[in-house]
Amino acid sequence: METAKPRKITNETEALAKAEHFCAYQERSQQEVRDRLYEWGLWPDAVENTITKLIAGNFLNEERFAYAYARGKFMQKGWGRVKIKQGLKFKKVSDVLIKKALKQIDADQYIITLEQLLRKKAAQVHEKDEYKRHYKLKQYALGRGYENDLISDVLKSSGL
Repeated sequence: METAKPRKITNETEALAKAEHFCAYQERSQQEVRDRLYEWGLWPDAVENTITKLIAGNFLNEERFAYAYARGKFMQKGWGRVKIKQGLKFKKVSDVLIKKALKQIDADQYIITLEQLLRKKAAQVHEKDEYKRHYKLKQYALGRGYENDLISDVLKSSGL
């Protein structure tokens, strides 16, 4: 059974209304909105006009998106700066905004979160060899997007 294809939108006014709703639901990057508009079947000129109108109407704000993304991924998912930066780059956010968004993450809270993450994982890692245990914890934290030197410092200072 084939799923029905979404109806193509060629009317710019209709697309703007739908895009406003899409942006009002949650913060979006310009690239997410651009991709969605193309998915709806809009022409390139209409896509760029719509994005301009969304920015003018404050429905779309790349800086606000970058801040919300960084804050959300750190607070909710416990991601590190490296992974957040990769996520923002994937969303085609500018390097300047990525730096600003990452600066808003509280440094003390960042280390506390990393420590908590490592303690929780250490309780799950049943490895007798201290070197292998250390390696597994480090790999886990690297996978979560934390910086190598910071992981080493936290592992040493917390005695994990």
